Amino acid sequence: MNIERDITSSIRAVMDAPEAIVITGLRRTGKTTLMRSLMEEIPSDNKLFFDLENPANRKLFEETNYDRIADNLRFLGLDLTRRGYLFLDEVQFLRSIPSVVKYLIDHYRLKCLLTGSAVFYLKNLFSESLAGRKYSFDLHPLSFSEFLRFKGNPVRLEAMPAQVTEAVHESVSRWYDEYLLYGGFPGVALKDAVREKEMMLDDIFTSYFQMEVVQLGDFRRINVIRDLIFLLMERSGSRLDVQKLSKELGVARETLNNYLSFLEGTYFITLVRPFSTNRDTEIRSQPKIYLCDTGLMRRFSRISDGALFENAAWLALRQRGQTGYFRKKSGVEIDFVVDGKTAFEIKQKADAKDVSRLRQLATELGLPEYRVVSRKWCEVENVIYGYQL
Repeated sequence: MNIERDITSSIRAVMDAPEAIVITGLRRTGKTTLMRSLMEEIPSDNKLFFDLENPANRKLFEETNYDRIADNLRFLGLDLTRRGYLFLDEVQFLRSIPSVVKYLIDHYRLKCLLTGSAVFYLKNLFSESLAGRKYSFDLHPLSFSEFLRFKGNPVRLEAMPAQVTEAVHESVSRWYDEYLLYGGFPGVALKDAVREKEMMLDDIFTSYFQMEVVQLGDFRRINVIRDLIFLLMERSGSRLDVQKLSKELGVARETLNNYLSFLEGTYFITLVRPFSTNRDTEIRSQPKIYLCDTGLMRRFSRISDGALFENAAWLALRQRGQTGYFRKKSGVEIDFVVDGKTAFEIKQKADAKDVSRLRQLATELGLPEYRVVSRKWCEVENVIYGYQL
């Protein structure tokens, strides 16, 4: 089943450019499916696909003389005298691939498309070897609009009235609740039975832990980073106290920071920094923690409905621009500030007091726009719903 993702059009726009295209993201977000669909769209037959998770395929690209790699490609049917396309999946398994790709682009004018699941490694590898020679795209779990596409478009968000009625809200909420509970991994969205969804979430987490944490991370204390992952799931939306957490886990702060960098670099978590302003004193040192997917959160932690909804709101808002949070020393805060101009407050059921309070805070900070985001329906102006983000 080939269901188009939102970033596909952006990738198509640079398909004719000479630069490499690099698609990174968490495992099971659909990178391979996306790349194969792009490959099928190319009318030329002068193209090859390799999965570098397969050791036999990796061997083709391990020659120290890169012209021999070109010979391997010729042997497999690629005509290097005309425009050719090379698709490489799971490139994090071969550390030399950036310099190989650079050579093939420079000397044979190949159009190269690459996917990798561990941006922690890919950014370090590609930043030097392919500087100025690549377009990078991040593929995340499904947005809610993509989720609806995968479910056959049972409701159409673009046709939603400006004033959402309770009946319309209930119609959409049926699908939004499923999205919150089971998340946005494509394979999970395509399953109908609850047990099958849960089994797939189990498999996704196991795959991430074994392939990214154990194999690529190569950490000495696997049990510690495992415990850290479960603690972070429980604390989504909370400010991260590294000193307290390091004591709780019995590891040095430097080690803990390395673990956090790895988890963020492999897309499992994101640390959301405070929004800075010169108009008030705020807490700048502690980021908030958010998870990559609400389905994994709910499956592996005892998370509240409010925290689950806030995490889903953040997953949507990060697509709008640079996202931070604001908090005064008094404890008064705004859940999210996007691009330094729009304040968002996330509520299970919003009321007029929530809107009034957010309006006042936004005015104090000089933010021209504000929205209260509610999960449940309410008759209040300036309120939108999670599925409208």
